[in-house]
Amino acid sequence: MLELFQTFALPVLAIMIVSYLLGSISFSIIFTKMFSKEDIRTMGSGNAGTTNVLRSVGKRAAILTFVFDILKCVISVLLAKYILEYICAASNAPFYIVNYGIYLAGFCCSIGHMYPIFFKFKGGKGVVTVATMAALADWRVFLAVIGLFIVVFAIWRMVSLGSVIAAGTYPIATFFVTFFTDYYHGGIVSLKYVLIVTAITALMGGIVIFKHRGNIVRIMNGNEKKLFGNKEKV
Repeated sequence: MLELFQTFALPVLAIMIVSYLLGSISFSIIFTKMFSKEDIRTMGSGNAGTTNVLRSVGKRAAILTFVFDILKCVISVLLAKYILEYICAASNAPFYIVNYGIYLAGFCCSIGHMYPIFFKFKGGKGVVTVATMAALADWRVFLAVIGLFIVVFAIWRMVSLGSVIAAGTYPIATFFVTFFTDYYHGGIVSLKYVLIVTAITALMGGIVIFKHRGNIVRIMNGNEKKLFGNKEKV
């Protein structure tokens, strides 16, 4: 155990820092300033996110924000994956460490997106970055969660409601998929692995829900804006 710590401590710390810094590049703020010379945090709902950019600035800025928010998480995760794969191969360490690194990189990138050091720690709500992390960490879980999001959005037309329900479902889907498919029937992971990744996704989902606390109040009061129609602040 001590040998594993000595081998991975510095690389993992570097991955965490780089992922956080990449996440801290707030493309909603950058592209809004490029297109409108304004700060997205003073426009619309005040949230530095894709939906607010779409409402307040326009489709081009929103599409660019969406794409680059995905890319920064992809870069963070792939960087962690390749670094840890190399170290695991060189040190004959167990390769499940790579999977932990993927979750950790996505988590740190998402935290950077929500609390960006470059923009006074006032960022977005992390929906796109967390969804990207989910897709790269386990596509089966991602399909279940994104499918639920689509159904909720199709019925109620509220991105915030879909995001909150998807975030709450994320750790549940992670547990069921990894426990019943990979551990119970497949035997390819340990119970410890199932519990750790479930805990990570629960923490991540919980933070996303916390960031949507204002939306939750408006949903309960019946005055949340919809993306196509009434009102929804996202």
